[in-house]
Amino acid sequence: MFIRFTSEDVSAQNQVKASVQRRIRQSIAEEYPGLEPVLEDLLPKKSPLVVVKCQNHLNLVVVNNVPLFFNIRDGPYMPTLRLLHQYPNIMKKFQVDRGAIKFVFSGANIMCPGLTSPGGVLDEEVEIERPVAIMAEGKQHALAIGFTKMSAKNIKAINKGIGVDNLHYLNDGLWKMETLD
Repeated sequence: MFIRFTSEDVSAQNQVKASVQRRIRQSIAEEYPGLEPVLEDLLPKKSPLVVVKCQNHLNLVVVNNVPLFFNIRDGPYMPTLRLLHQYPNIMKKFQVDRGAIKFVFSGANIMCPGLTSPGGVLDEEVEIERPVAIMAEGKQHALAIGFTKMSAKNIKAINKGIGVDNLHYLNDGLWKMETLD
């Protein structure tokens, strides 16, 4: 998704109206209840909220030139990895084994065997088409953010194919873009 993402991929930037800003805040609050205490600091009502439209139906939510959330089409908002590293407990987590780490860093999707092997951990409550943080065996911070292609129960049962789409990972274009001018 963000493999070669640069500021040239931006097609439009719009400061959103108060009603749209409220809707975005409400959607984020519903998806990530753990952010409730700091949501006012992240998305202040008085500060302008900018929605940046990019290629491939991608939207970035930007406050003070810092990308905080992204979504694809009208899907759920997902935090950037920088935000997830600040607030690590806001998302459900999957953990990949050591063998999968280098593939995740190169942008590969997360395969079921990487999640079900001895080093992998699944959160049993995660359903299909939900955003998840991808952790790595032996590491403290998330290395990617993905979108589940099947539920955790099915990943465990089927143990074949792509379990999670890798949308944003460490050192991709969005990670390297600390601010958006």
